[in-house]
Amino acid sequence: LFDGVFPFYPQQRKAAGFDISTIIVIVVFLTLACSFLLIIPGIRGRARLYWTLRVLFSLFVGVVIVVVQFTGDWETGWVQANTSYKSFSAVQVSADIGLHIGLAGVNVTLRGTPVRQINETIDYNEHFPWSFGADYDHSYSQGLQKGLPSPILYVAEKFSRQSPCAVHRQYRIAGHYASAMLWVAFCTWIISNILFSMPVLVYGGYMLLATGASMIFSLLSFSTVRSSPMCPIQIGTRTLHVAYGGSFWLMLAIGLLCSVFGITVVAMHHLRLDLLKTFFDLREDTAEEHQEMPEVFINPHFTDKGL
Repeated sequence: LFDGVFPFYPQQRKAAGFDISTIIVIVVFLTLACSFLLIIPGIRGRARLYWTLRVLFSLFVGVVIVVVQFTGDWETGWVQANTSYKSFSAVQVSADIGLHIGLAGVNVTLRGTPVRQINETIDYNEHFPWSFGADYDHSYSQGLQKGLPSPILYVAEKFSRQSPCAVHRQYRIAGHYASAMLWVAFCTWIISNILFSMPVLVYGGYMLLATGASMIFSLLSFSTVRSSPMCPIQIGTRTLHVAYGGSFWLMLAIGLLCSVFGITVVAMHHLRLDLLKTFFDLREDTAEEHQEMPEVFINPHFTDKGL
């Protein structure tokens, strides 16, 4: 025993704050946003406001599409209960148990209330992946070998292949197709930005509509998991219930917003093209459009000489 730690055994897992992939994506898009804000003072007049709205909205849509691929709160649930902490032990602890379901797997959180109990820090966040190429049952077996707390193993077991709940395959396939539709949305988002900058405004609006539609289809794909009844997750005397989380509702809001903006662009192209060109900073001066010279000065000296 050295300073309260057994040196030859795996150390206690600590709770994770953010997925590293999420942090990388956010930093990349923040860098792009800051780079644009550095050049925005060079744009004159009301066009500065229009450019700011368009660029920041577009970057926000892009970062949401990519980040939700790695988040774990498409479905979430929390419950506070008194439960056993370790197998073959009658010791009870008071803890918050959280379930966070994402496209690529499930996170089970165990946080003591208070965190320090029975001479241990009870603060766990364990990830069990089910994406294609990952072995959920192997991750669950590793958790058994490491001796994770009983509530975490109990909740994780509900999503294994051998569980009588039989929801593993449904969640795995639904998450796979939802992720695929989000990558389609990311591709159409890139194409829409290219078309808006060419500029081919009406086709950019069509691609923005396709982006919103792909987001909505990804939500419909994930929602198919509700067709399978979920086994009750009973922890002590309390039941853990799950509901749609922040990523799901954020995707719904952004998908509807993209659809509305795409419809607006297409409608304005047919009804108010001049106003649409003003918003995208494409209007030319009237004198340049008609190739008019507003005022002409003639030197009478050269006129008298017949020149």
